[in-house]
Amino acid sequence: MKRFIISTYKVFLREFKLVTKDMGIILFLVFLPLAYPIIYSLIYNPEVVRDVKMIVVDNDRSALSRELVRNLDATQEIWIKGYAADMNEARRAMSDHKCYGILEIPADFGRKCTSGEVGNAVIYSEMSLLLRYRGFLVASTNVSQAMGAEIQHADINRSMPLAETIATGDPLPVANISMGNIESGFDSFIMPGIVILILQQCIILAIGMAGGARHESPLITGYDSYNESTSVVGSLIGKVLAYFTIMIVPAIFLIHYVPLIFSFPMAGNIVEEFLFIIPLILSSIFLAFSLQGFVRERESIFVLWVVTSVFFLFLSGLTWPRYAMSPFWKFLSDLVPATWGVEGFIRMNTNGASLAQVSADYTSLWWLTLLYAITAYCSQRWIMRPLQFRLKKAA
Repeated sequence: MKRFIISTYKVFLREFKLVTKDMGIILFLVFLPLAYPIIYSLIYNPEVVRDVKMIVVDNDRSALSRELVRNLDATQEIWIKGYAADMNEARRAMSDHKCYGILEIPADFGRKCTSGEVGNAVIYSEMSLLLRYRGFLVASTNVSQAMGAEIQHADINRSMPLAETIATGDPLPVANISMGNIESGFDSFIMPGIVILILQQCIILAIGMAGGARHESPLITGYDSYNESTSVVGSLIGKVLAYFTIMIVPAIFLIHYVPLIFSFPMAGNIVEEFLFIIPLILSSIFLAFSLQGFVRERESIFVLWVVTSVFFLFLSGLTWPRYAMSPFWKFLSDLVPATWGVEGFIRMNTNGASLAQVSADYTSLWWLTLLYAITAYCSQRWIMRPLQFRLKKAA
């Protein structure tokens, strides 16, 4: 046992030294976790857009159409900059970036609305920024629902005058409160999940690059990554501890300081959040060691980066809910550590859940840690170790 501990410690020190002297690996382990969330957050800021310019083409010129325009202008999302004589003039204004949306009101809009028919007004949006379209959609939906309720209320009063004494106002008011994201900002919605994906990907890329270096002969690259003890388990534990130690600071920066810098929701307990991501880091490290057998050279990790980044993003449930996935894709998403990490971390960081309340995600991460520890052992024992001894003998 004493020799095992000493041998494991020597592997830890050597792996730590190898990693800190390799600028490519340091780029993935330190620079990307620090720079990527900053870049992503700046791209998605501002989270919401206000007073987006809109041009109106009013072919109706009725009191109701003017009321529609006034109500839209009163919202925080839309600024009615002016009127256009026709759609051609409005399109020219949009092409010149004098506006980003067009409201076209048909000639029979007022008559249809007041006669019990459906009156349609069309909004066109320039799609260079989806946040503008989202603002137009939210504002137009709220205004149309409010005006529709008023028109219906007026019709009821005309047909049944005493109905006003029975029910006035909205009988079923709806208050939409986005818990953990009061402004309904896109950045606050997506970044808590993205930081977990960044953490996982940085670990996989760094260890994959180290695995590619181990496939290459030190005589060719000048990089001797041979680092083995007599025990495969000892070698694996020493290397895992080295990467885990290096990832502590980037992980704390991602889960605590990135939300702090950009004022993202921070309703969770930082100590419990760090305890939650420990199995996430470990399972990602073991997964990366499992994949080392498939990385034949350092540069091939960039191909793996492109493929897995999109793959893990979709499987995480951020862009498509997991309950809507087919059983096959849901099974694959269950095997990705970031999937459980994203679900649990968002609940903790955004909605203030405790570690006990995300116990299902937490337990799943530990089961994945055990699973990938076994696959990592197999990869290191029957793929990487024979290769290392052949390269060492050739050197």
